[in-house]
Amino acid sequence: MASFNKVILVGNLTRDPQVRYTPGGTAVAEIGMAVSRQWFDKQTNSRREETTFVDVTLWGRQAEVAGEYLAKGRPVLIEGRLQLDTWDDKETGQKRSKLRVIGESMQMLGSRSDGGGGQGGGGGGQRRDSGRPAAPQQQQPQDAGSESFSDSTSDYGYGGGPPDDEVPF
Repeated sequence: MASFNKVILVGNLTRDPQVRYTPGGTAVAEIGMAVSRQWFDKQTNSRREETTFVDVTLWGRQAEVAGEYLAKGRPVLIEGRLQLDTWDDKETGQKRSKLRVIGESMQMLGSRSDGGGGQGGGGGGQRRDSGRPAAPQQQQPQDAGSESFSDSTSDYGYGGGPPDDEVPF
């Protein structure tokens, strides 16, 4: 049977990232996120909000970037996978478990001044995709009436974006 394990979260950090290093020198960051969902409750005729708190683990360069640039309150987008951690509670001896997200890519949102980050305005941030090499950027000649595409060449196997019959306009 096929399975698929993918999580995409957009939320705000609930605490500053905690970065540690493995004995082999690999950075590991633990971050907490608050992810909110809003809806209109017809029974009470009011707007409702529900917040879920999620623990995320980042590895390698992403962990280092999180420790350097992220702070409590900062908005971030995380793509990753779910992982179930299980252990025996030392005090009660009971089996315990916790679902967490292992971050595979991270996108900082907002500016550096959002949510207690650094000072000054900065643009969005960086995206770190593990396992995917960066595609080279190619310059496209533009004339006044043509649209330009910034898609990477690997998506379509050639430069210049999608073929004309795949353009939705």
